[in-house]
Amino acid sequence: MANAPVPLTEDEIVIALDGVPGWRREGDEITRAYGIRYHGGVAMIVHVADIERLIGHHADIDLRWGKVRFGITTHDAGHKLTAADFDLAQRIDGIALAHGAEPLDS
Repeated sequence: MANAPVPLTEDEIVIALDGVPGWRREGDEITRAYGIRYHGGVAMIVHVADIERLIGHHADIDLRWGKVRFGITTHDAGHKLTAADFDLAQRIDGIALAHGAEPLDS
C-alpha cells in the first residue's frame, strides 16, 4: 500500500508558490484561471485529464464560457497542499500554453 501524501509546511508552500507564478493560494488550495474559447477549453481539459490520469493526481475544474479555472489540493492528505499539487500546476501551465490559453490574473 502506498504511503499517504505528506502536507507541506507553511514555509514550503511559500517556496513552492514562487515556482508557479500566477497561481494563488486560497486556503488549502491553489487556483488559476485561463481565458480560452469554450471548445478550446474543452480540448485543454481533456489534455489535462490525460496527464492527471497518468500521474494519479487531479484538479477540480470549472469550465465557463471563455474561461477555465483549476483548483488543486490533495484530497488524500486531508485537503492539504502537497508537492504533487505544485507539480500538477506546472503541468497545467504547460498545457495551457500549448492550447493558447491566456492566464487571467483576476
